[in-house]
Amino acid sequence: MPMAAGVETVTQAGTPFVSVVVPTYNRCASLERLLEALGRQTYPTDRFEVVVVDDGSTDGTIDRLRALSVPYTLRIVEQAHGGPSEARNRGVGAATGTVILFLDDDVVPIPEIIAEHVQARAGVSDAVVIGPMSPPVGWPRPVWVRWVEDTLQEQYRAMQAGEYAPSPRQFYTANASVPRTHFLAVGGFDTEFKRNEDVELAYRLRDHGATFIFNPRADVLHYAAHTFEGWQRSIYQYGRYDVVQSRDKGGQAFRLACREFHTRHPLNRLAARLCTGRPPVYRGMVAALNAFVLAADRRGAIRPAKLALSALFTVLYWQGVCDEVGSRQAVWQHVDGAPGGPSSPA
Repeated sequence: MPMAAGVETVTQAGTPFVSVVVPTYNRCASLERLLEALGRQTYPTDRFEVVVVDDGSTDGTIDRLRALSVPYTLRIVEQAHGGPSEARNRGVGAATGTVILFLDDDVVPIPEIIAEHVQARAGVSDAVVIGPMSPPVGWPRPVWVRWVEDTLQEQYRAMQAGEYAPSPRQFYTANASVPRTHFLAVGGFDTEFKRNEDVELAYRLRDHGATFIFNPRADVLHYAAHTFEGWQRSIYQYGRYDVVQSRDKGGQAFRLACREFHTRHPLNRLAARLCTGRPPVYRGMVAALNAFVLAADRRGAIRPAKLALSALFTVLYWQGVCDEVGSRQAVWQHVDGAPGGPSSPA
């Protein structure tokens, strides 16, 4: 795990129990909004510090950070652009707290967030605490961002209802805390992962004995700003990295995706089977769904757009899987042999 480089302490307070680690890249305004919110915490300011890792920003982030006046310890770590995994590893290397709270630079935490993360882990020394990301009210955003919000809210609802327990699959570093000793023991984030790096880490934390806890009160508002192209690229990468994680790292994400495929909407399953591994069909389907989503979004037809996004997600994800496993035949052998599939054992 890369250690800290270029660390500068801007404000010095006491000995912290919690280190808030924030990677940032060219989001000076939203980063400042986050840091201001952390200044309004109910948790004592001498019991936490904030470590911001600037990942090679070119928008004046460092100068603005040095000019800030905050009531807590703020540490600035600079690095050449290397991605969020490397940035978070460096942040933990510079941190001094017992607990690491990861936040993204596009969230606004409630005043109680640090206290809620600390309270949730009371008596559970190996706790990994997951907090929700809530959609802001009255904030305009495109339909693909709303689709992601809906997906997350359904996960949170299901965990609160006891339909399934919190697991590595819900570990998103926009809002999650881990024991620093556990993070270091498993080697931190794998910098080879450019997507899904948080879930990959979470599986290693689980194997190290971590207990996953969901605290719905440890909330942040998430001002996501994904472009449509960026959203699609990330879904495709999720497919590839789920395979890598399961094949090379012993994770379960791909096996679970194969099992869950059989619970998806029949039309989405049909679209994936038609398109995966057939480049002309795949490109045509993606282009048609793109056009439909954009047209529906312009007209305010949110529900049809979200249905099309679900289909697009399925097509993109399984094409990513196909490109990683090497053939469409291999994809459907995995899927059809999973529980619920036609080739699975009775």
